[in-house]
Amino acid sequence: MTILGWRFTPRLWSTIGAAIVITIMLQLGNWQLSRAQEKESRQEQLDTRAREPAVALPVVPVRLEDFQYRQVEARGKYVPEHTIYLDNKIHKGLAGYHVVTPLRIGTSSMHVLVNRGWVVADRDRSKLPDIPTPHGQVVISGIATTAIQKTLELSGELVSGQVWENLDLERYRSASGLALQPVMILQTDDVKDGLVRQWARPDSGSGKNLGYAFQWFAMALAVLIIYLVLSVKREYSQQK
Repeated sequence: MTILGWRFTPRLWSTIGAAIVITIMLQLGNWQLSRAQEKESRQEQLDTRAREPAVALPVVPVRLEDFQYRQVEARGKYVPEHTIYLDNKIHKGLAGYHVVTPLRIGTSSMHVLVNRGWVVADRDRSKLPDIPTPHGQVVISGIATTAIQKTLELSGELVSGQVWENLDLERYRSASGLALQPVMILQTDDVKDGLVRQWARPDSGSGKNLGYAFQWFAMALAVLIIYLVLSVKREYSQQK
């Protein structure tokens, strides 16, 4: 086929190769789009759940997926001797800690971890902030989330002391000996304890999948353009 002096002369091997590569890239792009749609749908469900009335956290073990991102309440007593400080938490450019204290639910042996908020770290990292802990019965309100909080871990060894790089639920259970729910409460009560409670809204992550989909489609287009460029040749006139 010749158009304006250019002849399209594709080779069989290049046609097959380009078709295979383009098909794979389009499938990968479509898969990323489907993943983005799944995450958006899940985010809508979580947003709906977050607007529902608060539910009381029971003393019997619960499933994380049944409570995650729901508004919850828990009544009981703090166990301040098992408070830990999650390190390397940044707020407005300042390094600090998230203060996590277990709450004994009612009179049972079941506990739930409460992330009470952020506090700035002292320049002398050997000094921990002195955070007052209420005594007696309290009612905690907040958002239920996973009790596993991980960032960069410099060592796989068991931690000692109150400063932890990461919160691993099984590790905490082993260190404290407490029975724990699989959720952690991000406290939202307006308590005058000097802690900052500004919790970031969870991101669905769909934007990353959309970006990957765009990249796959762009690469498929690039392969198609390269194939077309390599498959056309200029026809030169044989007339003198």
